[in-house]
Amino acid sequence: MLVAIALVLLLALIALGLSVAAALGVLGLLFDQLFSPMPLHLALGELAWLTGTNFLLTAIPLFILMGEILLRSGIADQMYGAMVRWLSWLPGGLMHSNIGASALFAATSGSSVATAATVGTVALPQSHRRRYSQPLFLGTLAAGGTLGILIPPSINLIIYGVLTDTSVPQLFMAGLLPGVVLAGLFMLTVLIACLLRPRWGGVDVDTTWAERWRSLPFLLPPIGLFLVVVGSIYIGLATPTESAALGVVAALVLSALRGRLDWPMLRLCFENALRTTAMVVLIIIAAKFLNFVLAATGVTTAITAYVSGLGLSPFGTLLAVIVFYFILGFFMETLSMMITTVPVVAAIVFAAGYDPVWFGILLMILLETALITPPVGLNLYVVQSVRRGGPFNDVIVGTSPFVLTMLAFIGLLIAFPGIALWLPTVLG
Repeated sequence: MLVAIALVLLLALIALGLSVAAALGVLGLLFDQLFSPMPLHLALGELAWLTGTNFLLTAIPLFILMGEILLRSGIADQMYGAMVRWLSWLPGGLMHSNIGASALFAATSGSSVATAATVGTVALPQSHRRRYSQPLFLGTLAAGGTLGILIPPSINLIIYGVLTDTSVPQLFMAGLLPGVVLAGLFMLTVLIACLLRPRWGGVDVDTTWAERWRSLPFLLPPIGLFLVVVGSIYIGLATPTESAALGVVAALVLSALRGRLDWPMLRLCFENALRTTAMVVLIIIAAKFLNFVLAATGVTTAITAYVSGLGLSPFGTLLAVIVFYFILGFFMETLSMMITTVPVVAAIVFAAGYDPVWFGILLMILLETALITPPVGLNLYVVQSVRRGGPFNDVIVGTSPFVLTMLAFIGLLIAFPGIALWLPTVLG
């Protein structure tokens, strides 16, 4: 009953226009006053301090800053142009480039919102000019952007690692192969759609092999950054936080080599990174306080005991968790959804015998579906805002096939857990 009350109140507070962080904090204070015999709010200061000084979370502003530098320096534009040269020959043309560029940018930014916004800004001017199916073209941008929370380095994987005490390097390595496979499945979705409806594929892009070879150097900066960030972790040179700092330094060097490094650009990057980081950390602090109140009032223990008492098999428990997250994704923003539910749900899933690293990857894919399902799917609004006009329904319709693709991939991940666990096993 308390869980139902908490969920209804949380949705009501968000519907009233409160920010996610404020809604979580207010809900924690309400439960403290109504259901706790002790003044739990007195622990808020210590919780905020412990959360804000967590060394691992330092990676969040650094990864956000790295993505901002790549965007402002023009590296993302050149990367997309190279993808167009290499992938536009497939049925679906530039829509394959949208997904390929999203996957490559995801490997440097760690953020789905940054990925969707960056690639969308570069790609959308081409959609009308080459007469693509608007819904499907927009769908590739929104769905491709979700890869930012799966392909390492991923901010969400870092937060999951903090919440569940799971190795972040193991999570990063586990997310690499599923990210590549999911990007391939997205491209297969586009391919099938354009073979069935050729007119959706727009006008072909004419290119030559000489142009393809000349564009290859533009793919090197994001690939190099990925090797710096992820490679430095696995050769033992840096921790995840230190690797993020190395990535920022490398991005600054690349920007300087392009002649784009100046104080106005840096100031804009710092301001945007600061705003995003403040929002993320405030949500984490508020969610930590709410989790603390729920645990202290016995709600967490009661949920675990209730689920255990249902007598579900491990697979039944997993299916219940998948349905829970899929439904919740219609109503909650992904970061707050993960932070508020993982401490409780992860304990149940781990008790059922599932691997923490594997479940982390499964959770990221469920969060990806939430990013493109209305009414709260953040990537839908990001793509629509970049689009600057047109019916919002186009974005929703265009992402529908990719939601089905994600659900199919979840089935593959359950049937073949080695998709996520093979690399961590081989390199661990």
